[in-house]
Amino acid sequence: MRFRDRREAGRLLAQPLGAYAKRGDVLVLALPRGGVPVGYEVARALQAPLDVLLVRKLGLPGHEELAIGAVATGGIRVLDPSLLRQFGISSEVLERIAERETRELQRRERAYRGELPPREVKDKTVIVVDDGLATGSSMRAAVLALRQRGPAAIVVAVPVAPPSTRESLREEADEVVCVRTPEPFAAVGQWYDDFSQTSDEEVSELLGAAGERRLSTA
Repeated sequence: MRFRDRREAGRLLAQPLGAYAKRGDVLVLALPRGGVPVGYEVARALQAPLDVLLVRKLGLPGHEELAIGAVATGGIRVLDPSLLRQFGISSEVLERIAERETRELQRRERAYRGELPPREVKDKTVIVVDDGLATGSSMRAAVLALRQRGPAAIVVAVPVAPPSTRESLREEADEVVCVRTPEPFAAVGQWYDDFSQTSDEEVSELLGAAGERRLSTA
């Protein structure tokens, strides 16, 4: 069964997360851009605050799809030492890659939340949401980066993922919640009727709406 769109997927994903509703220690972090409409619906259902967790993979030169590390919200950097050694990546090359991706991360930070700082995650139960997982590399980088900020627990929550990816992420996260795990699995988009690209403007609007909702119910 396919999801109509990301908003419907988020409403369905919120159902198995019901135990986290109305808890003051819960924070929903969405991976932009596609994860934000999903995360918005999860946060609304759980009555939890919503923020974005930006992650930029550090790709191997010439094979950018292979992540040798990542940079994330809050100035966090994670590296894969074994891949750095295997491919002989010098510190100078690594810094060039990291600087480029950090600039893009900071641009998106400003576009999405303006001058507002990232929400504090220390000692929180953090639910990390995306619109789906294929290999899970971006989510894995997000979880590793988030660990460095001291959350009490990390819950990975997605509408759809292949069974193998769901199982591999259980080694990184405290809990993995996935509505559907179809097999065979080709791509996330095949499980949505509407998988049109989420714009920067939509991300900003949803974050703003989530903030206004929290203020109105405080």
